[in-house]
Amino acid sequence: MSGPLSLEIERLLSARFAPTHLAVINDSATHRGHTGDDGTGESHFTVEIESAEFAGVGRLQRQRMVNAALGDIPGQRVHALAIRARAPGE
Repeated sequence: MSGPLSLEIERLLSARFAPTHLAVINDSATHRGHTGDDGTGESHFTVEIESAEFAGVGRLQRQRMVNAALGDIPGQRVHALAIRARAPGE
């Protein structure tokens, strides 16, 4: 079951990128008790996103685009966010 932060991430990325594939994976359970675990169960995520918006864009710029779309979530409301962004056909 997805928590409120996971659903917010999904909503923001869907609105910004109209992805052909989007998976927001909560990795928090594997980091329980580690640095950055705030006890909410929503501190570590992996985002897999495929969108035409990423065509012709380098990996670093793709990550910047995703982080920008998420506003204050990366680094402030989430301790760790792994991003796997690709264009269709990659």
